[in-house]
Amino acid sequence: MKWNVLQNRWHQLPETIIRRGQVGRLRNYLRRVVLPFSAHYRRLFEQLGLSADSFGSLEDLQRVPFTTKFDLMNTPEQPQRVRDFIVTPDPPALARRPSIILRALLHGRQAVKDGFEAEFRPSFMTFTTGRSAEPTPVLYTQRDVGHLATAGRRMVEVLGARPEDRLLNILPFAPHLAFWLTHYAGIAGNLLTLSSGGGKVMGTEGNLRHIRKFKPDVIIGIPTFIYHLLHQAAEQGMHCENLKALVLAGEKVSAGLRQKLRDLGRELGARDLAVLATYGFTEAKLAWAECPFPHDQPSPGYHLYPDLGILEVVDPQTGRPLPPGQAGEIVFTPLDARGTVVLRYRTGDYTDGGLTYEPCPYCGRSVPRLVGNISRSSGIKEMNLDKIKGTLVDFNELEHVLDDAPHIGAWQVELRKANDDPHDLDEIILHVQKIDGTDETQVSEQLSRRCVEHLEIRPNRIVFHNAFEMRRLQGVGKLLKEQKLVDHRPQATPVTTSSDSAAASPTEEPSSQDSAESTEVTEETSG
Repeated sequence: MKWNVLQNRWHQLPETIIRRGQVGRLRNYLRRVVLPFSAHYRRLFEQLGLSADSFGSLEDLQRVPFTTKFDLMNTPEQPQRVRDFIVTPDPPALARRPSIILRALLHGRQAVKDGFEAEFRPSFMTFTTGRSAEPTPVLYTQRDVGHLATAGRRMVEVLGARPEDRLLNILPFAPHLAFWLTHYAGIAGNLLTLSSGGGKVMGTEGNLRHIRKFKPDVIIGIPTFIYHLLHQAAEQGMHCENLKALVLAGEKVSAGLRQKLRDLGRELGARDLAVLATYGFTEAKLAWAECPFPHDQPSPGYHLYPDLGILEVVDPQTGRPLPPGQAGEIVFTPLDARGTVVLRYRTGDYTDGGLTYEPCPYCGRSVPRLVGNISRSSGIKEMNLDKIKGTLVDFNELEHVLDDAPHIGAWQVELRKANDDPHDLDEIILHVQKIDGTDETQVSEQLSRRCVEHLEIRPNRIVFHNAFEMRRLQGVGKLLKEQKLVDHRPQATPVTTSSDSAAASPTEEPSSQDSAESTEVTEETSG
């Protein structure tokens, strides 16, 4: 099968054609790029006795061990370990290829050299953003940047944006995938785009000023900041009748949060506001989006690009690939990346709806889709919640409990030790913003009951704040990402409120430097 069919008709092919095209593209990619020029995978395949011809079907991917974020971390013994994952070509080996010789004869040696530079020379860099380790650099060549633009253009198509729409990008300005993919999406999708840099660059008032003057049809940003921004806009009596869609990146999105954002949209005069999510992670150098769907129907899931990568859903315990529709961990393999390349990358992200090849019920595209809720495997361990009141608490579930709770808007969970004594009991304090006239006592009782029913824990205190106080607690306008959970226990380590994925996400959170800043903000303003 010709690879351009997979590329040009990426959104309208049956499963059998997609899988056949992917395995052919995988073999070619391994043969021409990865095995000759990736130090890590060349050694690994030699040890396992594998070659590009070892892959006759996608099931053969099981023969390749997983790559994890720990494999990309430098160690004292291997201080430049991450470099082994950068595709580094050997010019003499390339020059001996018949296709290269023919190209030189037809176009000249300088044209061939320029082509090598564009394909293989790193010219752009983003970073992972997890706090459990130093940020890991991910390198792009001009070819990768082209794929970034392709993914951005396809996201624009999937999201249903039109060339005449105006896009306001309020993602944090940083070397993170979400911001830059949105930048290229605006250019490749031919949308008039204004990138404000988020709250830390322009502040809340600066972004509200952009909304008034720019009059965006679409806003993309981190859900917490979008919520704060629209809430402030509603308080100021602003009107945004032309606002058609909110695109959320960098955090998980619950049904409750979607509804609260739609309610805010109605206050601003935006009728039938679409609230759509994206999913991505730095190591993939890609992100994917939902298509518009009715408010009372389930999400269609994230529409994938089968020519740019293979996504598997595997059993988190055994690592075995799972059939369509079964919940499991998401694993990614690129099909045409240069720069930093990772094969069978374990994201640590779990989808409870699995992978499907069925045509989308809303837009009709025939692409693989990740459906259901996506959560982090590290949502328990990285946040050190396993010893709170003797109960194992999963922050992924805690987020849904609070986002879906009626009568409250923004929130923050604070962890403390009783009497600030490291040996005393853990305390959980909920800081919340009430958004209607319901009595505080009634709201407190409802929140406590929800926590007990869903998590088997009861908050020690529930503290109510107005919108201004809540923005200060979360660090809105001061941090790259607002803080939804803070740990003030003595000698506590910084905690994580979302995955290294991004999307966007992408799918993303502050670096370790920003983590220190967030602790200062919350300690100064909480309680």
